[in-house]
Amino acid sequence: MEKEIFDLVDENDIVIGSADREDFHGDPRMIHRVAHVLIFDSSGELYLQKRSIKKDVQPGKWDTSVGGHVNSGESYEEAAYRELKEELGIEGTVIEFLYRYLHKNDYESEFVSTYRCFWNGAIDIEKDEIDDGRFWSLKAISEADPRKFTPNFLDELERYEKLAGR
Repeated sequence: MEKEIFDLVDENDIVIGSADREDFHGDPRMIHRVAHVLIFDSSGELYLQKRSIKKDVQPGKWDTSVGGHVNSGESYEEAAYRELKEELGIEGTVIEFLYRYLHKNDYESEFVSTYRCFWNGAIDIEKDEIDDGRFWSLKAISEADPRKFTPNFLDELERYEKLAGR
């Protein structure tokens, strides 16, 4: 299997090196880049993916519509489009940049660029990465047990709702 190489960035999101994926995870001092896409349908519901039970991080929890690492030399936008296709089989949509932020926890540190798109077409989940996926109303998410969701997604949703003025 080919190694995944990510850019190492500083607290200003400036590239200062590169390293293997394994070097970033478990070391929150090393910051890498991630792209998220929030997918809404025409009724305003948000698509969430249920992470595979085989994942090493947050297995079996509901997560952001699409999320993936930015490969070394790749732009956030390129990664977002790539992940849309790889994870959900979505092509031919336009994404809109929303915001960028630094997310830190005890396991890792990531600069996240979040995009939004609208999609009513077919979704073909990547079975090795995702166990399930469906659209949720924002109300249903807020009323659900928060332990069903990844902490990263809950943080993302809070940021999105502030942007949307909710």
